[in-house]
Amino acid sequence: MSRTALVTGGSRGIGAAISTALKDAGYAVAATYAGNDEAAAKFTDETGIKTYKWNVADYDESKAGIEKVEADLGPIDVVVANAGITRDAPFHRMTPEQWHQVIDTNLTGVFNTVHPIWPGMRERKFGRVIVISSINGQKGQFAQVNYAATKAGDLGIVKSLAQEGARAGITANAICPGYIGTDMVMAVPEKVRESIIAQIPAGRLGEPEEIARCVVFLASDDSGFINGSTISANGAQFFV
Repeated sequence: MSRTALVTGGSRGIGAAISTALKDAGYAVAATYAGNDEAAAKFTDETGIKTYKWNVADYDESKAGIEKVEADLGPIDVVVANAGITRDAPFHRMTPEQWHQVIDTNLTGVFNTVHPIWPGMRERKFGRVIVISSINGQKGQFAQVNYAATKAGDLGIVKSLAQEGARAGITANAICPGYIGTDMVMAVPEKVRESIIAQIPAGRLGEPEEIARCVVFLASDDSGFINGSTISANGAQFFV
């Protein structure tokens, strides 16, 4: 029987690679997006993966969206909390609005996504919670106090959920990507990109598909004894 996977922010970048890899692995996949209708429609046309539009920062929207996914595809067995935003600024210039926007999406958004799904996982005695954190949640980053705080907080969520869910057959793990060759990274000036690559011992950016393969493994039955862990996929740039 096919399992159902939900990927937030699943129609672009790393999320799109995750959604596609899970579909290729046999999952029924739902991908969420926040606002780019054109990109979502194109993604569905190209992959056959259905997309759903809601704001992960809003609990009621998330709960209603999840109910729609489960009505369409069945109970969600795997949830990948990938949706995230940046609002970068040096701390002395960061506004309360920039702080709250990132906190609401990247941190509270994980709660809003997992919380409505959690009771069903406990009842069925199976679940896979996978949170996409970041290298900058591990080491911090200039002008990203808000973003780094959320991504570090995501790791705390995973470690706590792992302990709560273990006896119910639920695992919760995180992946911390380093710098990945997404459209956003490739759009930065070449000199900036070269300076980023110079900090990576592997000598290159990561590929979205490399993160997706980590997700497919953590979603599988083979990963059942891996719980509360963090996979650092960063080309040896940073160790914890």
